[in-house]
Amino acid sequence: MSGYARVQRSLPIAVLAVVSVLDVVLGRGQVVLGLVVIAPLVASTFLGRRATVGYGVAALLVAATLGVFDRQYSEEALPAQLIRLAGVAVGTGIAVTAATLRLRREDEFARSNAEAAESRAAAEVAETLQRHLLGGPPRIGGLEAVVRYLPATRHAQVGGDWYDGFDRVDGSTMLVIGDVAGHDAAAAATMAEARGMLRAIAQSAATPSAVLTELDRAMAGVGVPTLITAVVATVETRGDVICLRWSDAGHPAPVLLRADGGTEVLVRAPERLLGVDPSTARRDHEVELRPGDTVLLYTDGLVERRGAVLDEGTAWLVGELRRWAGRPLEELCDGLLGTLGGRVEDDVALLAVQVPGARVPGRQPSAVR
Repeated sequence: MSGYARVQRSLPIAVLAVVSVLDVVLGRGQVVLGLVVIAPLVASTFLGRRATVGYGVAALLVAATLGVFDRQYSEEALPAQLIRLAGVAVGTGIAVTAATLRLRREDEFARSNAEAAESRAAAEVAETLQRHLLGGPPRIGGLEAVVRYLPATRHAQVGGDWYDGFDRVDGSTMLVIGDVAGHDAAAAATMAEARGMLRAIAQSAATPSAVLTELDRAMAGVGVPTLITAVVATVETRGDVICLRWSDAGHPAPVLLRADGGTEVLVRAPERLLGVDPSTARRDHEVELRPGDTVLLYTDGLVERRGAVLDEGTAWLVGELRRWAGRPLEELCDGLLGTLGGRVEDDVALLAVQVPGARVPGRQPSAVR
């Protein structure tokens, strides 16, 4: 037992001793024996219910004994003495009630702390598992690539967001961002399955739209009962021209940040999510890339806000990209996530790639809000 705990346990005894000595010193004319009720009240602030009851009984016995010394059992003084003893008993009852409530609050606080610690541990395990499922930055030739993953604060589970990037046998580079519905182990398992199937399909399917079509059919064939949004893109060199070709299955549109700071949201006619109808016809879209251009693929957690429409989140993203234009890719991605303050309602996955070449220095970004 620590010294502080010993002091706490000795305080009620000290109160009884001080009151007893004070009553004796002041003499029979000054009756202070009622002050012994302080002992169980003090005990209720530090000790348990049993100890509080024990000190209450001790206080009652001390008051009764001091009453003999103070001649409080005479016919004239007895009513006042009985009131004093009743007061000590009532005070003990109040002390026991206070101790019970205090112990209940302490138990609830300890339980809340334990649950919070378990939640933090579960979130850390889930995030670690998610990052291992996603892997590190993709190794793709000819492009600088940066990835980021930020888990939602309201989930302590793995989720279905994923990014990927790899070189194909035809010399092009494929970029992927996807989001499986759900925030549980099933969503993570589906994500890993879809990611693996897409990688295999991508080596033989010629275009992004063909990759999504074949993935949709493959998922239907193995009976994957879920919905997935995704953007699949290729970066191809055709002579002196670098071309971004992409197909979008119901996913937030990529954003193109030009080397000179201009931005373009690559919105085209919406197409169905994966898992709705495998026979859906899908289309490819193209845009020319220039040295220093950056393409940002992301999941909806970056731009969706509670109580706001998606266009507002997209406008925010465009504004932030302009603010960070001209900065290194790592700083750009960290700056985007930094403005969120580390708290998001849904997982955020980012895949940013940049065409090599001289960047046009942009204005220095202001302090992150």
